[in-house]
Amino acid sequence: MRQARILSNSEAAAESQNAHDVRQTSCCVVGGGPGGVMLALLLARRGVDVTLLEAHQDFDRDFRGDTIHPSVLEYLDQIGLADRLHELRHSKIYGPTIQTADGPFQPFDLRQLRTRFPYVMVMPQTRFLEFLTREASQYPNFHLVMGANVHQLIEEDGRVGGVRYQSKDNSLHEVRALLTMGADGRFSRVRQLSGLQMEKTSPPIDVLWFRLPRIAGDFEGSTGLLGRFGRGNVLAIIGRDDCWQLGLVFRKGHYQELRDAGLEALRRTVVSLEPRFERHVEHITDWRQVSLLSVESSRCTRWYRDGLLLIGDAAHVMSPVGGVGINYAIQDAVAAANVLAKPLLVGSVTTEHLAEIQWRREFPTRVIQRIQSYLQERVLLKVLISDKLLRIPPVVRMLLRVPAIRKIPAHLLGFGINRPRVEEQ
Repeated sequence: MRQARILSNSEAAAESQNAHDVRQTSCCVVGGGPGGVMLALLLARRGVDVTLLEAHQDFDRDFRGDTIHPSVLEYLDQIGLADRLHELRHSKIYGPTIQTADGPFQPFDLRQLRTRFPYVMVMPQTRFLEFLTREASQYPNFHLVMGANVHQLIEEDGRVGGVRYQSKDNSLHEVRALLTMGADGRFSRVRQLSGLQMEKTSPPIDVLWFRLPRIAGDFEGSTGLLGRFGRGNVLAIIGRDDCWQLGLVFRKGHYQELRDAGLEALRRTVVSLEPRFERHVEHITDWRQVSLLSVESSRCTRWYRDGLLLIGDAAHVMSPVGGVGINYAIQDAVAAANVLAKPLLVGSVTTEHLAEIQWRREFPTRVIQRIQSYLQERVLLKVLISDKLLRIPPVVRMLLRVPAIRKIPAHLLGFGINRPRVEEQ
């Protein structure tokens, strides 16, 4: 495999002559996920020349994260897009309903939040990204390049000055930029090329993701998110507009045991946790319908270099617990746009600007990752290694009847911690 490298000044100059295309831009965003697309849109609205590079040819692929949290909907409302987004097909989650040994338990309800959008919108990420890029394309200073596989960073006097990428036809292209942004996810190529280091942990769980069809009359009155805790098993059920998205949580390192047990055992496990899926599970006929999510939680010690900044999963890989990864990536994008729009317009971005973004966003990230770790270790893992059904301690039930306390988990899920707001000027 070809080794990734950063080009020196002389190498960059020599290879630029061989590049088929050289583009000059103020900000080059690598990665067309929710964080990268939102960042590009916000900067374009402020008049910044932005080039967004996405490695795939289109957005039409299977994403695991399809949730849009209240804070994101409020951002879209601030820039006049929330109502148009709601015109697209979607469903809503108002909170979790957990089946316990003592019956159903609803720890919180998002409808308690003081917002126009007291729910998590569930929409295929493909549809969401296409919506955002359509809106961004209305600005002449927004440039989207699909099928752009970044494989080199360009360094100029110790400063990252852009990227080199390869298109589908194997031609080489170069983007020279005042600032390069890595928003290319948990396996970030930009992070690998930059040499920025991750602090990694190994959560004790992994997840099998798969879908089941909706059948008329399914789960009427559901809040949209169901949790099923059995003896040694946990099943998360998300109601989408056209299907059920399921996540079977199991102990890390036990995937091969699940595969060896076969699909029939998987179907039995699902039905044991949710008997109403007895007909639905017949549609699971091939392991290719099931995806393994290896759960990881990590964070860069430093999110930036001179001329380069990481956001979203490129800077901090989030566990799927709570489904907050997209929310935090978009909050990173909002914070970055707030800090960087003016410096990019005047052509002067310093490492102090980049350090300020990490300073603003690192604390909320640390806190939510700590909460996720607690839930993984103290709740999920205990259920997975136990042969007893989950019971909610009476003191917890009592505390969550207090309205002020009950709002805390709703606020954490809906808005996160110390969320930024979109600045227009």
